[in-house]
Amino acid sequence: MNIPVNQFPSIEQMTQQLNAAKKAAGSGKLYQGAPFDEILKSKQGTGELPELKFSKHANERLASRNIDLTDDQLERLENGARKASEKGMTESLVMVDNLAFIVSVKNNTVITAVNEGEDRIFTNIDGAVIM
Repeated sequence: MNIPVNQFPSIEQMTQQLNAAKKAAGSGKLYQGAPFDEILKSKQGTGELPELKFSKHANERLASRNIDLTDDQLERLENGARKASEKGMTESLVMVDNLAFIVSVKNNTVITAVNEGEDRIFTNIDGAVIM
């Protein structure tokens, strides 16, 4: 009868590896290589948000409400979304002139748009930016 050779480490070997990892973690040297802040910066890229997108719903609302954004208004909306991101917001109300936009900051997407002729009740937001 052939008995397969154990290809797994023994309990003693695993204990030694775990103890070594704990000691390294205690000294802050669990991972060798680049410092954390360098890795974080490289993962974040330039730090700039990609271009602000408009959801299908937001595009429909803009069209049905005859809302035409000027270049200046669009730039202020993008700046408002960036400021909301910097403050750690995830769902934000961004006011530009007499227009209100709900922006999913984490997705960098405008969810809906409201002009001054409608009820202005906003729910499920965690902040507001007035531009």
